[in-house]
Amino acid sequence: MSENRKPLLGFVSKVPSGTALGNSGKTHCPLCMGLFEAPRLLPCLHTVCTTCLEQLEPFSVVDIRGGDSDTSSEGSIFQELKPCSLQPQIGILCPVCDAQVDLPMGGVKALTIDHLAMNDVMLESLHGEGQGLVCDLCSDREVEKRCQTCKANLCHFCCQAHRRQRKTTHHTMVDLKDLKGYSQIGKPILCPAHPAEELRLFCELCDRPVCRDCVVGEHREHPCDFTSNVIHKHGDSVRELLKGTQPHVEALEEALDQIKRMNSALQERVEAVAANVRTFSEGYIRAIEEHRDKLLKQLEDIRVHKENSLQLQKAQLEQLLADMRTGVEFTEHLLTSGSDLEILITKRVVIERLRKLNKVEYSARPGVNDKICFSPKEKAGLCHGYEVYDLHKAREKQTASFTLLCKDAMGESMGRGGDNVQVAVVPKDKKDSPVRTMVQDNKDGTYCVSYTPKEPGVYTVWVCIKEQHVQGSPFTVTVRRKHRLHPGIFHCCTFCSSGGQKTARCACGGTMPGGYLGCGHGHKGHPGRPHWSCCGKFNEKSECTWVGGQSTPRSLLRTVAL
Repeated sequence: MSENRKPLLGFVSKVPSGTALGNSGKTHCPLCMGLFEAPRLLPCLHTVCTTCLEQLEPFSVVDIRGGDSDTSSEGSIFQELKPCSLQPQIGILCPVCDAQVDLPMGGVKALTIDHLAMNDVMLESLHGEGQGLVCDLCSDREVEKRCQTCKANLCHFCCQAHRRQRKTTHHTMVDLKDLKGYSQIGKPILCPAHPAEELRLFCELCDRPVCRDCVVGEHREHPCDFTSNVIHKHGDSVRELLKGTQPHVEALEEALDQIKRMNSALQERVEAVAANVRTFSEGYIRAIEEHRDKLLKQLEDIRVHKENSLQLQKAQLEQLLADMRTGVEFTEHLLTSGSDLEILITKRVVIERLRKLNKVEYSARPGVNDKICFSPKEKAGLCHGYEVYDLHKAREKQTASFTLLCKDAMGESMGRGGDNVQVAVVPKDKKDSPVRTMVQDNKDGTYCVSYTPKEPGVYTVWVCIKEQHVQGSPFTVTVRRKHRLHPGIFHCCTFCSSGGQKTARCACGGTMPGGYLGCGHGHKGHPGRPHWSCCGKFNEKSECTWVGGQSTPRSLLRTVAL
């Protein structure tokens, strides 16, 4: 704030004695670290000076997949930051939380003004924590008193002149030091369309505050009422949304606490298992030591995998919690310290942010566990004593199965069951939930595993015994589409199969003279052997490749079986 900057004027409201008013987080810009100047409220509910926002480097969001894409969700992996000259939609990043802010047509100056922050700056200046206040009339001398009627801060000279004037001689004057117990001392909020008029009314149709001139002009015949009459309804809606947001904050805090406890338990368990491995390996020859190193490497891989999963979940929950806290803190501050008009001006931004945060899905439990074990009595040969057969054959919505064969260290079948076999079939893109699996113990050292994939695609198959992967696990399986039957007929030509219809077509593309649109023996395009009328394949037991509604006109078939 510059030294000759005019102080803020406005209404005052008393707060209980002893209430803390000084709060640099509400009055200082997170970028320039100075008192707010023309603060703007971002959609993420962080406040930044207008000048600081204008100095941020803008960007535009570009879909790198091209015009055929219909994916436009926020945070899509197909978005990238491009220079702002490539697209007309300009955005910036919030300097506090890096949230994407799409600027309106008017740019930074079209963002919502944070009047609550402006009031806090005024209060901090009043308490001597900011720069000194100057007279509203002469803009030169320091303030001594405030006219409660005019809502103006005056120096000693202007105060005397104010009292000498007939129209202002009976105005109430208050010493500036007596205002330090107030929570509201901001200037009146004026209409941007009519700067001489104060915003005192609220248009229910347009859902925004308006002035007296707006009501007789642009908002004529709109349902309008004084802000004091509608604040209860709109304030209650914000409070109800806040009430639904606060439990998420508590749940996220508890989830993060569980993540920390699980991470600690995982570290302790890893250290305990590592100690067991080292103790077991001591005293053995080099071959045993090499085997020990291999076990430790597997343990480290498990630890890295689980810890990475925990860290990723922790980072996501921490970011969501920070966003939730920002929304809750700002909304609570708005509802407790904001005026009726300030709540109405800000409520749309607040409601949109809280609704968006409440829709974010998250898991309140750690995504991994600390189950890691070491079996010193198990023979090392069993680490490679499992084989999987017929794993890579699967089609969508059809039950697929494979067999797990257990062998001993000599390569012979174990001939018994009872092992703890765990199998997981998970889509590689992880968009869908894991596929349900069934494990049948044949009691002879073999285990039959069956599952039914719902969608085609690439799947990862995890096969573990005693929580240790068998050789080759995890496996990759490509699930193909369901075998499609032929909707047509296996014939020699459309002339015969349709009873001589001229309009009958065939997928082979053959035609006949005389206006026949289909194939006939020895004529143009006939393949010379029997074929399917729907797709043109020559193998009678093949899978049909014709897709209804997506073929060319010549692949449409109209035949009758004789």
